[in-house]
Amino acid sequence: MRWSHFITIIFCFQLFLACINQNTPENLDEFCDQTNQVSYAKGFCLIEKDNYTLLRLLDPNTGQVKQEIALIPKSNAPRAGMAQEQIIQVPISSIVATSTTHIPALELIDEQGALVGFPNLDYISSAATRMLIAQDQVSELGQNEALNIEVLVSLKPELLMTFSIDQTQKGLEKVKQAGIPIIYNGDWTEEHPLGKAEWIKVFGALFDKKAKADSIFEQIKHNYLDLSALAKSATKTPTVISGALYKDIWYAPKGDSWAAKFLKDANSQYLWQDTKGTGSLQWNIEEIIQYINKAEFWIGPGQFTSYDQMAHSSAIYTKFEPYSNHKIYTFSNTKGPTGGLLYYELASMHPDWVLSDLIHILHPGLLAADYVPKFFTPLTP
Repeated sequence: MRWSHFITIIFCFQLFLACINQNTPENLDEFCDQTNQVSYAKGFCLIEKDNYTLLRLLDPNTGQVKQEIALIPKSNAPRAGMAQEQIIQVPISSIVATSTTHIPALELIDEQGALVGFPNLDYISSAATRMLIAQDQVSELGQNEALNIEVLVSLKPELLMTFSIDQTQKGLEKVKQAGIPIIYNGDWTEEHPLGKAEWIKVFGALFDKKAKADSIFEQIKHNYLDLSALAKSATKTPTVISGALYKDIWYAPKGDSWAAKFLKDANSQYLWQDTKGTGSLQWNIEEIIQYINKAEFWIGPGQFTSYDQMAHSSAIYTKFEPYSNHKIYTFSNTKGPTGGLLYYELASMHPDWVLSDLIHILHPGLLAADYVPKFFTPLTP
């Protein structure tokens, strides 16, 4: 698949995900008791029971329990009355992952070597995992929407982790019949940047590295909150827009979304921060015209990597002040060795890196003079 096509597909997919109405309750006490070890994420609970940990995965639309899995140490016998599909014996030693967002979690807890299969290996950018791929230790599984189930089953992984929206995804029943447990990772449904990163605790529980995962998350949280406090010390709150046109409709994050939260914590005034919801707002061209001269910065212009691309796509882009002043920043120019976008792989597990980039852009001088952005860079001419 050509990367220009891939970027367009990803852009459309992100818009689809953004438009999902997420009604996960603020208070998860109904599903997670007082031993729950999760503080920011709304998509899962980890509950300590006698001699095992109960993992509850929650539906992003209703907050109801989607999966309930007992993580039982391999040294213990499975508990009576539990169906096989409700049990995973830990630590697992092999896994098939289906999203690049799973890769940094595995690497952070030093378990990248457990990865035995992945769909479309070119999407993975991490140097450590690419080395394993070069050594033929990770098998190609085709496309996410059409996994090569025969190869997957032949690998005999102890777990398949998928981000499937629908548990009836084609072929998954065959995986279950082969006795391979499936976990539906909902990190993409989280609204808070730290909520996405907290999914590392699921990986910690699966590999019996809870303490390590907790420690890593605490450091990420500490970094993020310190950076947010630093941003608040800035004397100016710059104005920001985001998004781009797709088929003559402008899509941009709503005010309660993951992306808008970053902009708020970076002490900027996102022009659409008062819009309600976690999905995507949609403006026609006539509506978007009113914002032409109202923003200083443009963060995240869709799939565009250059000013020339934007001008050729639509003349409306050239009328915006950030276009004229060359203050448009994108993550689409930061790619791995096989063309994968680093942001898609690393941002959810490293929200502190995202926030650092935004502070560097919006508040020059607050970070060290030699700071090198991880994701966001200026558009090329």
